[in-house]
Amino acid sequence: MKDLVPTEMTKEDVTAMILSAKKQAGLTWEEIAEKIGMSPVWTHSASMGMNAFPKEKAEAMVAAMGLPQEAVSVLQESPTKVWEQTVPTDPCIYRFYEVVGVYGPTLKALIHEKFGDGIMSAIDFDMSVTRVTHSKGDRVKIEMSGKYLAFNSW
Repeated sequence: MKDLVPTEMTKEDVTAMILSAKKQAGLTWEEIAEKIGMSPVWTHSASMGMNAFPKEKAEAMVAAMGLPQEAVSVLQESPTKVWEQTVPTDPCIYRFYEVVGVYGPTLKALIHEKFGDGIMSAIDFDMSVTRVTHSKGDRVKIEMSGKYLAFNSW
């Protein structure tokens, strides 16, 4: 008889559990974020496996969503950030690629003019998404704030 090796829970497993629990509970990302004391943007990104949860936030997520205790340690694992497609075909996500393609060089030039040679951190980073009423149709307002990191010359 073969020895059975227990299957470990993966980040993908926990993501599927979170999405299932969210759907069953009829919760929004804002409501889940409020339950764990984080922003909706960070909560979704971390739930999708793109950020690691601090221990207390992982415990709060497990409690809020009714996940198995094993999920706490999985949520704390460092992410491996892999995108499945080079350029996404989902229209909403593709538009962000379009924005970066059109305005990326402009943003880089303006950052360099205002701060010097460097980048905006996506690690020490905040983002919010809000709806803004507009006479030509509602607008999506995205605010990003990342720590400036100067390039070091050796």
